[in-house]
Amino acid sequence: MKLIEEEKALSSPGAKIPYYPLAIARGKGAVVEDLDGRSYIDLLASAGAVNTGHCHPKVVQAIRDQAEKLILYTPVYMYQEPVVRLSRELVSIAPGPHPKRVFYGLCGSDANDGAIKMARVATGRPKIVSFIRSYHGSTFGAISLSAISLPMTRSIGPLLPEIFHVPYPDPYRPPVAGMTPDQVSDYCMEQIRIAFESSIPADEVAAFIIEPIQGDAGLIVPPVKFMEDLRALCDRHGILFISEEVQQGFGRTGKWFGIENFGVVPDAVVLGKAIASGLPLSAVVARAELMEGMEAPVHLFTAAGNPVCCEAGRATIEVIREEGLLEHASELGEHVLGRFREMQKRYAFIGDVRGIGLSIGVDLVTDRDTKERHRVAASKICYRAWEKGLLLSFFSGSVLRIQPPLVITRQEMDRALDIIEESMEEFERGRIPDSVLECVKGW
Repeated sequence: MKLIEEEKALSSPGAKIPYYPLAIARGKGAVVEDLDGRSYIDLLASAGAVNTGHCHPKVVQAIRDQAEKLILYTPVYMYQEPVVRLSRELVSIAPGPHPKRVFYGLCGSDANDGAIKMARVATGRPKIVSFIRSYHGSTFGAISLSAISLPMTRSIGPLLPEIFHVPYPDPYRPPVAGMTPDQVSDYCMEQIRIAFESSIPADEVAAFIIEPIQGDAGLIVPPVKFMEDLRALCDRHGILFISEEVQQGFGRTGKWFGIENFGVVPDAVVLGKAIASGLPLSAVVARAELMEGMEAPVHLFTAAGNPVCCEAGRATIEVIREEGLLEHASELGEHVLGRFREMQKRYAFIGDVRGIGLSIGVDLVTDRDTKERHRVAASKICYRAWEKGLLLSFFSGSVLRIQPPLVITRQEMDRALDIIEESMEEFERGRIPDSVLECVKGW
């Protein structure tokens, strides 16, 4: 397609992860349409940024109404009702009973940068601990927190100093074969304790920044025990526990925030992606006293918290409440997990099926014993699914990413699952050519 070739010539290759040659023209609910008028069920939700679906009427109306009044007068200098209204809502849904404050940005990456700044200011400590195979974004602070891709970091260093990485518990690929989930948790906690004793003094650590489900690593769901033990460790040493909710927030897991599935209360949450149903907005919501020492201009942006995005954010929260999307995500997610587990019985290349709510990963392997990642299977299945009218992607080299808009219907979801099953059958029978691998790069 001419448009695709023109974009390739004009844009940076560092800003594109291609799966198939698709040029999107419009979207509605859980369906998008390309420039040729062909429709696709969407299981990616614009990388988890449109939980309320594409162009939800209530969100569109909120954007239109505000844009007719004021698009931007920077909140850095002036006060505006939309900022206060959204802040009030975020404070009300964020975990924990404490008084809270909010600051805004434009994307999840800069929100992670802001969390680093806040933690250092609030505690007077320099060190931040994140997790191996985490992904937090592509600003310098966020990319320094991340530990998932050498090509992402090798050519742009040095990265932000005083950021350290420890193991994240992966029950499917444990550090020692045969470990139970709780044993994996205990192993990872022991590695943190060893680090505290040998190289990362606990009294110099400002915060742990953790994804409640490790997203781009392949939707790794940690044991509840790990979250409980990490929260207790933070309390013992005066360290902040910050939940990075950019991918798992706003109903994705059937709760407002992913961390709520683990029964622990964070000191702060980092928000982005779905906060404004696709408009550029991010936020950090934290215990009020953690922001008291932050002095301007430590973390502000001219367009951050602009009124149009804030009104879209407020409408997003209203849609999730009014349409019962938390309950819908939980119920439909259980159905989806069940369908994939049935497929797992038939296809030996499905190594693991995991997830919470509508945040589900299907881990494809070359061998169930070795658990070697099957990039070829993931690439071919996603490409064939696209040819059949489904937007399906993968990350971590082999994990099918099932994160549709939360408004997707049971009928749409079942059709999407049928297409995936058909594509898996064709892959197993060798009916998807190797030529598609030239197009699919994946993540």
